[in-house]
Parts: sequence; C-alpha cells; structure tokens
Amino acid sequence: MLKREWIAGAALWLIVAVEPAWAGTTLDAIRQRGALVCGVHTGLAGFSAPDKAGKYAGIDVDYCKALAAAILGSADKVRYVPLTAQQRFTALQSGEVDLLSRNTTWNSKRDAAMGAVFPAVWFFDGQAFVINGRKNPKVAKLADLNKAAVCVESGTTTERNMADYARANKLNFKPVVFEGQEATEKAFQSGRCDAYTTDASGIAAMLSALPNRGDFTVLPELISKEPMGPMLRRNDADFFAVARWTIYALQQAEESGVTQANVAEMKKSNSPVVQRLTGVSGEIGKELGLDADWAVRAIRAVGNYGEIWERNIKPLGLARGNNALWNKGGLIYPMPLE
Repeated sequence: MLKREWIAGAALWLIVAVEPAWAGTTLDAIRQRGALVCGVHTGLAGFSAPDKAGKYAGIDVDYCKALAAAILGSADKVRYVPLTAQQRFTALQSGEVDLLSRNTTWNSKRDAAMGAVFPAVWFFDGQAFVINGRKNPKVAKLADLNKAAVCVESGTTTERNMADYARANKLNFKPVVFEGQEATEKAFQSGRCDAYTTDASGIAAMLSALPNRGDFTVLPELISKEPMGPMLRRNDADFFAVARWTIYALQQAEESGVTQANVAEMKKSNSPVVQRLTGVSGEIGKELGLDADWAVRAIRAVGNYGEIWERNIKPLGLARGNNALWNKGGLIYPMPLE
C-alpha cells in the first residue's frame, strides 16, 4: 500500500510504502492471545466438520492443530471460525481469522489481487459432476448433460469453471445457483437439478453421508485443477514461513517414516533429514522463530500427512492419486529441510 507524505523542508510529496497494520504481527498476536484463530468450512466431511458435540475434525482442521502445536505447544489452542464461501475472504482480510484452512483453491486472482498468499498445496483436487444415475441412466459423460440444469454454489470458482468448460466444448449447461454448500446439495438431492458440480472431494463428502449413495454416479471427467491450501494475509513473512514449513514437515515425516507413534524414538535416527526434522541437528526451528521441537509437536499432535489422509479422507472413498508422495506416483513433494 502507498501513502503520500509532505516533506515541508524540501517542499515536495514523497511516496512511501506503508505496510498493513497486521504486517509481521500475526505470530505475536497468536502468542499473546494464546490461540490460533482458524477459518474453516461450516461442515465438509473429511475436511472440517463439527460432530454432535461441536468438536471439529478433518484434514484442514488437523493442519490448524499442527500449526498450533508448532507455535503454541498444544494442538488444543485453536479457535475455529466456521465460514461460508462468501464470508471467508472478508474474514481473512479483516483480521477476524489468522488464516483460512478451508478447502480454498490457489489461483492467480486470489494470490495477486486479494492481498493474500498461499504457502503450499495441502490437497490436490479437481471439479467433478455427479448425477442421480437411477433417474438419469443414459447419462455417462458430460456431453450427455447438454441443456441440463446443474446445481452450483455461488461465490466459488465452480461457476466460472463450468461456464468455461461449456463454452470450450459447445455445451449448454443451465446453472441453478444457491448460496452455501448445504443448500446446493439439498437442492440437488431433492431433484431440482439434473446434476451437481463441485470439487470431487466435496462430492465424495456428500455421498458418504447418503444412505442411497448407490443411486448416484460421479461422471468421469474432471474439468479443472483445484490445488488447495491454507490462505494467509500477504506481508507477514514470519507467519508465512511457519505455515509453509509445517506443511512440508508433515509431508516429509510421511516420506521418512516418522509417525505420531514413533516421532520421539526417531530422534535417534541416523538419517540427516530425520535429525533436522526432529530438531536433533540444524537450526530450522531457530530460523523460523520457534524452538527445536516445533515439528515433533506438530507430528505428535496429528501424525504425518499419510496418517492425516487415512484418518480423514480415506473414509470418503477417495484414492490418494495426486495426493500421494512424489516417489509413489503423486504430486506431494516436500521441499528439502536444510
């Protein structure tokens, strides 16, 4: 942000850069309040959803827990703020939350024009379509949905992706737009639309809760790339670094065989990578403004990336796919710990 300042002695205006009020202060604010404030989904199974007691769980929730453990020493020191797709960006920009950990797609507009930044990809996804196969037995691919009514949530990239795909493939989809995921899903399930489109993970989450899930068919095409990750305010390099390297630490832990159960024992490992990960050698913690055991606490709190996946995403029926480690055919590639 730029500000003009009048220099009286020189009789001129000087253009100076002014950092936003939160610049460089997020870690201090988290420590002072004793809690990480995490913007999460209002209810998406596998990612962030409250149980009957109001306790949140999911892969995005586990990231918040790991980050709190790294910074504050406890995975319990998190306050979750449920946000709709329409609310999430305002909540982040206003400082209501420290970050969004809410299945948010990393794209150029959000990265360059919204005063925000993404530290890394936490989950690779893609936009899919689902139909009621019992009611539409002849629909086997997207081309068969020409002129069909499609339920879609407002305030997401999903609307534009669908419009772009239709235009490029000379199809005519009739979008039926609703505010909020729950309203969109209910409209589709009640038969108001021929199909429903959202991220493949969102469809899997919806189907996992339906007693008649066998009636539904997910069409084979994915029409977009949806690299998702935590979204932070720009101009806070210290918090950005901690947020980024917490992701890579959890992913490196899976690659190195460091688990929630054995992380303390693995401090005895002869592997230089594991020694740096567990704080036995190197100065990663010091360089991040944390102590040597920051990653150990994060891993002890939620396990490695593979354990987080098994606990939250595998029950939805989704294969690891692109979310497998790079040396197992996927795209998860933790940056080197030095």
